[in-house]
Amino acid sequence: MDGTQASRTTATTATTRTPAVPVAPRRTRLRRVGALSVAGLVAAPALVLTTGTAAEAASCTTSKGPYQKQVEKFLGRPVDGKQSTTDCKAIQKFQKTHGITPTIGYAGPLTWRTMNTMLAQKAAGKNPNKARKCPTNKGRIACVDLTRQLSWIQDGAKLVYGPVPVRTGRDGAETRTGAKKIYWRHSHHWSTIYHVWMPYSQFFDGGQAFHSVTKSMWNPPGSGGCVNMRPVDAKAYWNLLRNGDDVQVYGRKPGT
Repeated sequence: MDGTQASRTTATTATTRTPAVPVAPRRTRLRRVGALSVAGLVAAPALVLTTGTAAEAASCTTSKGPYQKQVEKFLGRPVDGKQSTTDCKAIQKFQKTHGITPTIGYAGPLTWRTMNTMLAQKAAGKNPNKARKCPTNKGRIACVDLTRQLSWIQDGAKLVYGPVPVRTGRDGAETRTGAKKIYWRHSHHWSTIYHVWMPYSQFFDGGQAFHSVTKSMWNPPGSGGCVNMRPVDAKAYWNLLRNGDDVQVYGRKPGT
């Protein structure tokens, strides 16, 4: 969370864990590689904002943050390192969109970390596995890069779907790294722990699963361990993956 030294708020989110289900035996399958799809990477928005009401202006901080220039550049604002009313409102709009609190327009560490993650996601382009950290010798595999908060599906070295932004486990409830396999799927799963729906759930490590959520992928601090996805991406993963398919999770989520 961002704010001045006198303003600190804790944002909590929850996803779900489900009891382990016996691992289904892996099937040997040969499947045709689908069409490459690069979806949903976020470019830095250039915001054009008009002057708001006196009440709105009063809710903005006049203090410049430690990442003032970086945040100004990301938002397409004049980069002068000084906090203006329009700077504050642009930052505040970004914070409200992604659930960053307090939403006072302060260019603090969490706001910049979120923006920096977006820039890293955009930079991945159509070659997210350039560093070859996700195995290319296992056929179809779902890759999860915690550092960049990205996921994609590949067949060998060929990109099948993605990369797409994801929301992984928060500090203290991190998505576990390593080589996994999808062992249980439920398209309309209900969490008996958190009492929420988890559409298109595909479990790969105990209670950790790919599943759909409706909140922003950049909403801090993160999930309870699952790999949260936008509905369109979770549905695509559901159609492309099966029990026994490989999952590779690596890296470290910023802030954990």
